[in-house]
Amino acid sequence: MTIIDIELTNFRLHKSTCLSFSENLNFIVGGNGQGKTSILEAVYYLGTTKNLLQSLDSEVVSFGEGFFKVSGNINSFINNNAVSYYDLQTNKKNYFLDGKQISKSASVIGKFPLVTITPSDHLITQGAPSDRRKFVDSVISQTSETYLNILLDYNKTLRQRSSLLQQISERQDKELINQLDVWSENLVLYGSEIIKHRFLFIQKFKDYISEAYNNLLEGNENPEIKYLSYGSFDINKIKEEFSQLLNKRRNDELRRCTNLVGPHRDDFLFSINNLELKKFGSQGQHKTFQIALKFGQFFYIKDKQNTSPVFLMDDIFGELDTFRAFKISKYLKNIGQAFITLTDLSNIEKLNIESTAKMINIKSGKVIAI
Repeated sequence: MTIIDIELTNFRLHKSTCLSFSENLNFIVGGNGQGKTSILEAVYYLGTTKNLLQSLDSEVVSFGEGFFKVSGNINSFINNNAVSYYDLQTNKKNYFLDGKQISKSASVIGKFPLVTITPSDHLITQGAPSDRRKFVDSVISQTSETYLNILLDYNKTLRQRSSLLQQISERQDKELINQLDVWSENLVLYGSEIIKHRFLFIQKFKDYISEAYNNLLEGNENPEIKYLSYGSFDINKIKEEFSQLLNKRRNDELRRCTNLVGPHRDDFLFSINNLELKKFGSQGQHKTFQIALKFGQFFYIKDKQNTSPVFLMDDIFGELDTFRAFKISKYLKNIGQAFITLTDLSNIEKLNIESTAKMINIKSGKVIAI
């Protein structure tokens, strides 16, 4: 897959910006606050309908304007035109694909696969279990519409069941207890499938992590990833054991008014040479592991979907030593299209850039040289 071109209107500093891209590496160079990351944001909107930085859509609209619009042509087996339009007054965002409005974001997920490397990725290895679950769920969802729908149903069940637990605590209504049993059945149904998908995914994905990590550090360290299911369920008896544990914790859930059992409480353990990364890893090891996860994600999606995702890399080379930066830039030759932001050209010296790469200089939301 490749992004052929893109047009930004009233998008942060970009009042009117049109860009065409290389099918290989695209380096977007600019100082802090000049609008280079906004290019990645715009691409992310087209690929997911969502904001890369988790900002509110209203914050993206240029000052004094009433809307933003991002449109782009994408080659993914066939040529597609995607448009993301947000109206500030109505606070509504619309997404159009080849002229047809798409009502659900889930319909877009996985159609134009993206892999991102941003400064916030430190949360994957150093943050809470929810950050690791979010990463794993995003990878599986991009390659499995079935998993995405199950995940959406499970999260809906969690919300409904949590609300019901609160109502039971307040009203002590027997009829509500009967409703709880129905939602508990759904929790087991969807939750068991999520656990099964995650387990099978990790069994395959760990090989992708090892290959990426070894390419970055030439086999000097042995990375591992392990799925820590909250219930430590037997993969062949998930539903039965899930249901038993749910019944066991029923009184605790009623007392605390919250869902205490299920894959929403799972975690993933990262380690290097049998030492837990979160406890014993150096900053360099954390950064390398985070990048290995993203390269693993890239090749996993590529193999599953038979198409190359687009890489979005936001100012990562400034945080790396020369050795790691060179290794990563060398590894980039194995992928297709990538968008890489740099704060200044001095970082270029760390990289091994080929002549097919395109340089785009951004200042105050305008392209000053290509």
